[in-house]
Amino acid sequence: MTTKRSPIRRATAVAAAATAALVLAACGGNGDDTGSASSDQNTASPAASAPAQQGDHNAADVTFAQGMIPHHRQAIEMADLAATRAESADVKKLAGEIKKAQDPEIKTLSGWLTSWGEQVPAEGQGHGGHDMSGMMSAEEMKQLESSSGKAFDTAFLTMMVKHHEGAVAMAKTEQSDGTYQPAKDMAGAIITSQSAEIAQMNTLLGKS
Repeated sequence: MTTKRSPIRRATAVAAAATAALVLAACGGNGDDTGSASSDQNTASPAASAPAQQGDHNAADVTFAQGMIPHHRQAIEMADLAATRAESADVKKLAGEIKKAQDPEIKTLSGWLTSWGEQVPAEGQGHGGHDMSGMMSAEEMKQLESSSGKAFDTAFLTMMVKHHEGAVAMAKTEQSDGTYQPAKDMAGAIITSQSAEIAQMNTLLGKS
């Protein structure tokens, strides 16, 4: 009986030991997996949150981009007229600088809106409804198109001062209300450059 019991007991003991080993391995595995998952999450969080932070924007940023695009387009339209209608070399040079600065900003603003899933203003949007931002009306644009020489220079400078003042006001709103840092940086650049151009244009108006 003893010899028969002994192998049975040994087999039972081996089975019990094997079961215990499996249980311990499973527990250990769970612990490792949990730690690994936790570690992976901790590691991934900064990387995952970085794009979200870079793309962090609010309604003010969208308003700034959607308003500044047609605003810049009109300034470029006005600048293009100066190339053939202006008499003053200073006015022509200023018009060229305005176009050179604002055309790339339109592309940047459009890219932001696209990345945010927002609508990019269509080309040729009307001139009306933007009085508060310094936009010219359709009648004012016709007046500018129909003038030339010194009369154009005076009309262009007078209208562009108003136009720039509108852009500066929009940029100041973006700086105070926006959250998207690249847009706030652009707003700061617009305030600096266009304020300087306003001073330059007022000087040219005094000479005309």
